[in-house]
Amino acid sequence: MKSLFQRVTATALFAAITLAANASNLPPVVRIGVASPSIGNPPVYTSGSVGLARHKGWIDAEFKGTGTRVEWFFFKGAGPAVTEALTNNQLEVVFQGDLPSIMGKAGGLNTRLVLPVTIRANVYLLVPPDSKIRGVADLKGKRVSLFRGTNAHLPINRILAAHGLKERDIRLINFDNASAQAALSTRDIDAAFVGAESLKLVDKGLARIAYSTLGQPAVYTRQSGLLATDDFVRRYPDAVQRVVRGVVRSAHWASQEENRAEVFKTWALMGYPVSVFETDYAKQTLKERLSPLFDPFLVGRYKDAVAGAKEFRLVRADVDVDRWIDRRFVDAALKELKLTGYWQPLDAQGKPLATQTAAR
Repeated sequence: MKSLFQRVTATALFAAITLAANASNLPPVVRIGVASPSIGNPPVYTSGSVGLARHKGWIDAEFKGTGTRVEWFFFKGAGPAVTEALTNNQLEVVFQGDLPSIMGKAGGLNTRLVLPVTIRANVYLLVPPDSKIRGVADLKGKRVSLFRGTNAHLPINRILAAHGLKERDIRLINFDNASAQAALSTRDIDAAFVGAESLKLVDKGLARIAYSTLGQPAVYTRQSGLLATDDFVRRYPDAVQRVVRGVVRSAHWASQEENRAEVFKTWALMGYPVSVFETDYAKQTLKERLSPLFDPFLVGRYKDAVAGAKEFRLVRADVDVDRWIDRRFVDAALKELKLTGYWQPLDAQGKPLATQTAAR
């Protein structure tokens, strides 16, 4: 019979060997790219469930004691800039809108869509307060800002089409959000299609909302997700799982209505007034917008984005969305965090499905 010392030593040795084996399945660094600029030095990034996960330290906590460090990179050039970094093998995991990620995939980037992050994000048309523009139909011949190649591009084209217009009917100017805000404030443009972050101009009295997708059909909304390179997924699936689990934990915390005020206050650290989020989420719950489910709605929106990208000649190659999606990390995170069934799956039209199994 082994002595107590021998048993303790054997147990400790086994634990050390197990830890070393687990550590060997993790990379020394995970580089995460975000299609959004940060502010400050050190950078402050608190946007969405990904930003909240970073702010709360939930992703770092997933790698505590493993020797793996997490590095964040922020891109003012939004989705297209992230795609360029992926092309140059500078990132392993990225948070990116549907269109730029589709364009990258169609262009030959080997990525996997591992987690839905934001669904049904709104688009706003802002104009100067005294502008005669009252809606989208009034944009013909006007100087209009649109950030090409981002996940707002396709919905905006659909919005224009619904009002009898095409891109060639307006004097299109390709500005990022910051440039659009500046140009609108100085009246160098007549209107700007932007996201909720630009509503601070409305708060300051420098612009008004001429149109928004609040309450409009889902086809006009934007979707975003977390992607990982195919090579990284194959080599380090446990690292991908830890990142996904950290973001799902963040989405769960943020989706609880008792945390709504704190969520908006945290997001406001990016330099936005809280009123921006109160306006943007006035007709939606955080739980709905931050759903991590690959349900028929999310899958359908990505398939529609692929079709739209081809229709508007933004890509030539097709993208098989069903093969692109890798569900196992979300499924495992929901099970590990005891959140299976917490989020309501939606059908292709954005209506609640009766059961979780119906979303499979």
